[in-house]
Amino acid sequence: MAIDVFPELLGPLGEAEALVEADLCLECGGTHAPAPCATACPAEIDVPGFIGAIAQGDFDSAGRLIFAENLLAGTCARVCPTETLCEGACVLAHEGRRPIAIGLLQRFAAEHALAQGLHLPRPHVSSVRRVAVVGAGPAGLACAGELALLGHDVTVFDARDEVGGLVRFAIAPYKQWSEPLPAEAQALAELGVHFELGHRIDSVEELRRIERTNDACVLAGGMGDDLDVRYPGDELPGVWESLRFVEAIKTGDTPDVGERVAVIGGGNTAIDVARESVRLGAKSVTIVYRRTEKEMPAYASEVEEAREEGVSFEFLANPTRILGHEFVTGVECLQMRLGVRDTSGRPRPEPVPGSEHVLRADTVIKALGQRPRSELLEWIGLEAPNGLVPVDAHGRTSQARWFAAGDATNGGATVVEAVAEAKRAALGVHELLGGTR
Repeated sequence: MAIDVFPELLGPLGEAEALVEADLCLECGGTHAPAPCATACPAEIDVPGFIGAIAQGDFDSAGRLIFAENLLAGTCARVCPTETLCEGACVLAHEGRRPIAIGLLQRFAAEHALAQGLHLPRPHVSSVRRVAVVGAGPAGLACAGELALLGHDVTVFDARDEVGGLVRFAIAPYKQWSEPLPAEAQALAELGVHFELGHRIDSVEELRRIERTNDACVLAGGMGDDLDVRYPGDELPGVWESLRFVEAIKTGDTPDVGERVAVIGGGNTAIDVARESVRLGAKSVTIVYRRTEKEMPAYASEVEEAREEGVSFEFLANPTRILGHEFVTGVECLQMRLGVRDTSGRPRPEPVPGSEHVLRADTVIKALGQRPRSELLEWIGLEAPNGLVPVDAHGRTSQARWFAAGDATNGGATVVEAVAEAKRAALGVHELLGGTR
């Protein structure tokens, strides 16, 4: 039932549509001046090259060009904020015209390659070096695949029974449900990547065992649960943490949100759960944010799409408690005003005395960010200022044989940025183990 509630925002292109769209591309750029769209891609995909191949009807070559730089190209094509990356850099957009639909063209070529059975080039020489990758999210999968391509014996450990991490369980289902993650993981397995799924590292002894049996380790476990922000009334039925809310939907346990939903937060996850609530039948969905729209970290395009779908915004409002007895009935908020800038560079919100007011709600979803996996970091011996693991340009941490990539190092960026960091970490591991490229 849940899958029917969440049709894709953008379906795939058909072959004829892909040919027409690709033919519109100017294929700009060259050896001395790369195309702006390619420069804007964190994974460094040859965008004009693969689009030119599609325009020529050479879909196989298009797929090879894409997967040569991004082993999660199919997933990225569905979830990347292309409007701020490749499509945002398209020269047509700067001329006031519609940019090329790069994301949809990448999805077309990637899905063609996966449907044909993606056969990545196997390394000529296998390494006797073993590498453990902790986490089967985007950074872990991409890093494992890159290491396997470099000839290393790689094992990916993850506590869940499915690959994908937050892409599988916490990205809005109208963007991606699970496909094409299984096909991408299968391509990695064919490269020789081993998967230890359902394997939770729940003790320092288990972590030490993994360290002893591998020549290098990569931390790609991402961030942990939602930030532990408490309000009076948190214990009431109808109060959700954002990640648990999305996971419930994507595992088939669809929440009953009632008629009125209040979402606390201003990031991309807040936008996702608000739009999901609309699809679940809520008649009124309001995002409560303590600053103004200008300071929201969510993508402006998705804020506008949410508004078009009926999501309301209450800016300069800060929740103080959740109301109700046997169930949620509302959220009490204080009006805020902006003061001096804080360490984030944004104006600090300050309460307006006596401005308490109530927003009625049957469901309250807290989307206030994620906390680091502090226990695992302590076992490894890593300090995490501001919750982030410091790494150098090659993904090295302060521990000699540990590398890191993805959300654990950047606090939660895009999937394609996780892929880019994973590629750098894989090369760092390769160099540590004496490899050359």
